[in-house]
Amino acid sequence: MRTHYCGEVNSKAINQLVELYGWVNKVRNHGKLIFIDLRDRSGIVQVVVNQDQSDLFALAEKFHNEFVLQITGKIQARPAGLVNSEMRTGEIEIVVTDIIVLATAEPLPFVLDEFQTAHDDLRLRYRYLDLRRQELTEKIWFRAKVAKKIRQYFDDCGFIEIETPMLTKTTPEGARDFLVPSRNFKGEFYALPQSPQIFKQLLMAAGFDRYYQLVRCFRDEDLRADRQPEFTQLDVELAFTSEAEIMQLIEEMLRQLFKELLQVVLPNPFLKITYKEAMEKYGSDKPDLRIPLEIIELTDLMQNVGFEVFAKFAHNPQGRIAALCLPNAKSLSRKQLDGYTEFVGIYGLKGLANIKVNDVALGLQGLQSSILKFFDKETIERIISRVNPKSGDIIFIAASENKIVNEALGALRVKLGHDHNLVSDSWQPLWVVDFPCFEKTETGWTFLHHPFTAPVENNIEEILKNPGAVMARAYDMVLNGTELGGGSIRIHNREMQLAVFKILGIDPVLSEQQFGHLLESFKYGYPPEGGIAFGLDRIVMLMTKSKSIREVIAFPKTQTGSCLLTGAPSKVTASQLSELGIKV
Repeated sequence: MRTHYCGEVNSKAINQLVELYGWVNKVRNHGKLIFIDLRDRSGIVQVVVNQDQSDLFALAEKFHNEFVLQITGKIQARPAGLVNSEMRTGEIEIVVTDIIVLATAEPLPFVLDEFQTAHDDLRLRYRYLDLRRQELTEKIWFRAKVAKKIRQYFDDCGFIEIETPMLTKTTPEGARDFLVPSRNFKGEFYALPQSPQIFKQLLMAAGFDRYYQLVRCFRDEDLRADRQPEFTQLDVELAFTSEAEIMQLIEEMLRQLFKELLQVVLPNPFLKITYKEAMEKYGSDKPDLRIPLEIIELTDLMQNVGFEVFAKFAHNPQGRIAALCLPNAKSLSRKQLDGYTEFVGIYGLKGLANIKVNDVALGLQGLQSSILKFFDKETIERIISRVNPKSGDIIFIAASENKIVNEALGALRVKLGHDHNLVSDSWQPLWVVDFPCFEKTETGWTFLHHPFTAPVENNIEEILKNPGAVMARAYDMVLNGTELGGGSIRIHNREMQLAVFKILGIDPVLSEQQFGHLLESFKYGYPPEGGIAFGLDRIVMLMTKSKSIREVIAFPKTQTGSCLLTGAPSKVTASQLSELGIKV
């Protein structure tokens, strides 16, 4: 019977007889002594087999990495000079009295240590082996601690955790649904939930008042480093609340998580900026404030320039001309500058002008750029006055449609920050507020958050008349350039919800088909309410400083959404399809 975990044995138990179970992490044969590093989920301990123990020594000579052993032995202090301060158990070792081999192991497809790398596909194919690595083991344990702290926090705040259905109805929430066929209703389908949005609102209608859930959600969309087709979401909903109460609740949760698990003190309160300010200054609604660069508006200074490219967008209501100033950049080569021009081209920007500031004290004579000949002296002076560069800086200038300039300079800002070591080692949480309710597309209006977000404006006629001017009672939480989650105060009356559906092009018949259960609930005393949803995977990814959420998910999918471990998705038999009434 196990008496200790490997990583928990320490000098307080010297001379005690212990029984340990684990995997062989490493074997070192020194002739008269064999040292075995035994590993389990808690860590590693050194086990010693002496040549005098002939049977055990002969057995230990056959061991190699990943054998599974049962070890019985006595704890002793390591000899002077052999203490390993880098190991938690480095002051002691286990002198073996008995060994039982519980399982042997063939050579592994890749080496399990921090010094060896393996292709991602190979690691995912043998994910159970990859998870044996201490780095990943610690991240999965850390994730469990985060989940436990979150549950404790909301329990203490008077919330109830309620499970909502996994098989539900398809609804337009911004991404494609995963559909599940029904054997009993041939030709009809369930949808896996993109979020529990409708159900948590109905829980408020039911009077539960304060709900939360750590819930699995599913979205059939293109993947990237911080997205998976299935993910875990912290879902929170409150009745009789306000934006301020919800934001304060979430802020305190994050402060507690960071203080208790990372010993990091987050600010109180968090910074709050408007969506308009975020887009104008940072080109993104999830700005990374660890980077000190800001986008500077130049459109108003370009009204009378002779440069056609700039003049075109200076007089276009949908155009923008803006700058980024990179400090201490005069040593950038032409190749590097061309590389940045190529980079912003990804976002639709057709060119990126630059001005080298060789010497501010020399005025115009201290500037170097091929575009200066198109500007008069006064315009150049006004640009330099507004940007306020120092000697050695480079000013990048972009001109195009507003959306393209924002996306291009927003991405360039982040790239410059990382390329030139401008990212501070800090935590910068903030709220982004005052979002527009709707966004114009080529086919009509769409929502910025979701169709259940309450507008600030209560006059339905005004909302229908000018959707583009309507602001939303919405708020997003951003940390170090990553959106952790978003929420809003919800619509809580039928007429307003139908008006929003109308703006989005959802006619009354379709509204009843897709959302009749929600619209019906508005008739029977529906309370004012609001909520928020957080990506648990993203929180853990940031807190563990991982590069991808795949590092903090036990069994993630690939970039294409496949599971290399199990071979999912996979074909099914003709009889299975026939039973479901489906033909492929």
